[in-house]
Amino acid sequence: MANHMREARERLTSSGAGNIVFDVELLRLYCKGRKEAIVPQALLSLAVAAMTLLWMPLSLVGIWLGGVLSVLVLGWALSDRFLRQGDGAQTARNWQARFIFVEAANGLAWSSFALLMSGVSDPWATTYVMVVFMLAAAIHTVVTAFLPAAVYAALAPNALAIILYMRPTSLTGPIAPLTLLACGTLFYFAILSRRIYASQLDRLAIQGEKDALIAELEQAKSNSDEARRRAEEASLAKSRFLATMSHELRTPLNAILGFSEVMKSELFGPHAIDAYRDYSNDIHNSGQHLLMLINEILDLSRVEAGRYELKEEAVLIAGVIEDCRHLLTLRARKRGVTMSEIIEPNMPRIWADERAVRQIALNLLTNAIKFTPQGGQVTIKAGWTMAGGQYFSVKDTGPGIPEEEIPIIMSSFGRGSTAQKNADEGTGLGLPIVKGLVELHGGTFTLRSKLREGTEVIVVFPPERVMSALPQFNQGAEPPETQGHRGTRGAA
Repeated sequence: MANHMREARERLTSSGAGNIVFDVELLRLYCKGRKEAIVPQALLSLAVAAMTLLWMPLSLVGIWLGGVLSVLVLGWALSDRFLRQGDGAQTARNWQARFIFVEAANGLAWSSFALLMSGVSDPWATTYVMVVFMLAAAIHTVVTAFLPAAVYAALAPNALAIILYMRPTSLTGPIAPLTLLACGTLFYFAILSRRIYASQLDRLAIQGEKDALIAELEQAKSNSDEARRRAEEASLAKSRFLATMSHELRTPLNAILGFSEVMKSELFGPHAIDAYRDYSNDIHNSGQHLLMLINEILDLSRVEAGRYELKEEAVLIAGVIEDCRHLLTLRARKRGVTMSEIIEPNMPRIWADERAVRQIALNLLTNAIKFTPQGGQVTIKAGWTMAGGQYFSVKDTGPGIPEEEIPIIMSSFGRGSTAQKNADEGTGLGLPIVKGLVELHGGTFTLRSKLREGTEVIVVFPPERVMSALPQFNQGAEPPETQGHRGTRGAA
C-alpha cells in the first residue's frame, strides 16, 4: 500500500516522466548536453556568420551573431546553476519552464536568420538558408531530446521561419518541394527526439528498478545480519545461563546424592523406621534423574550451538555395542526383554568419538528396552552399508510409533502418546541428542516404525570414517619392497 501511494504521488507531482526522480535526472542530462554543446554551437554560429558576410553587411551579421551567442551563454549559465545546486526535485517544474523559455529564445534567434536573408535574391542564398536551418535543427534535437517540450519550442520557430521565408514562391514553383522537404525533416527530428526521450525514460526505469532491488537486498541482508547477531547473542546468553545453572545445580546435587546414598545404605546404623530407608532411596533416585536431565540439556545445547567438540579416535563399533548391551542386561531381565546381536565379523574400526558413539548406543538401547513389553525382544545389528560405510541398528517389538508423531519425538522435549499413556520417565531429549551426534560425525539417522509391529532405529557412519586394515605379513619374513631393494643392491 505504501508503494502504491508513493507511485501515485510521484505521478501526480511529476511533469510527465511519471517520477520526480526521473524528471530531475532528465534535467541533469539536458544540462550536461547543453553545457557540452555550447562550443560546437558557437563554432557553427561563427561559421554561419562568416559565410553570411558574402551577402549581408557586417553590422547586421554581428547583431544576429550577438543574439545567438547571448542565448547560448544564458542556457549554459542556467544549466551550470542547476547542476551545482544538487537536489532540484522540489523545483523541477520551475526549471523545466526556464529551460523551455531558453530553447524558445534559441529557436527565435536562429529563425531570425531567415529575416536577415529575406532581402537576398540569389538562388544559392536560398539553399544556404535551408542548410543552416537543418544544421541548427539537428543540433537542437540532440541537445534538447531529454525535454520534449523544449524540442518543440526550439523547432517551431524554425519551421515557421522556413514557411515565411518561402512565402513568395508558389506552391507549384521549383522551391515548393524543398520547403516540404525541410518541414518534413523538422517533423522527423521531432519524432526522433521523442524516441530518444522514450528510450532514456526506459533506461531510467530499469535503473530505478535495479536500484530498488539492490536496496531491498541490502535491507534484507541488514535484517538477516541483525537477526543473526540477535540469535548469536541469545545463544550465548543461553549457553552462559546453562553453564551457570549447571554449576549451581550440580553443587547441591552432589550433596543430595552423597548424603542420600549414605542414608539409604545405613552406613552409620540402621533406621529406626523403615520408611526413612525408602525415602532416602527415593531422594537418591530423584537426584540421579535430575542430574541426568541436566547433563542431557547441556549436551543438546552444545550440539545445537555447534560447540560439541569431537575427541576422535579409533573406535570398534562391535566393542561399544557389547559394552552397552552388558550394562543394560540387568535392566532388560527385570522387564522380561530378550536381547540378541547380529554383528558381522572382522569389521575394522571407525574414526569417531568413542564417548559420543557410546552415548548413541546407550540411548537407543535404553529406549528400546523401556518401550518393549514383557516377553518382547530387542535386536542389535551391525555391519556394512552398500556405499562402504558401517551401520548399527536397534529394533524392538514394542507398540510402535504413529507416523504423525515421529516429528514430535524427534524434537526437543517431545514425547509420543505411548510414553504419555505409560507414564514412562523421560525428558524427550534422547533422540534429538542422538541425531545431533550422528550428524556431527557426518552420518545419517533413520527411524522406522509401525503400529503394533515395533520400531527400528538405524545409525550410519560414512565410508570416509572407516579405517582400512593394514596388510599383514609374517614376522620372520621381510616386506617385499625390502627384499627387492636388497636384491638389487647385491646385484650391483
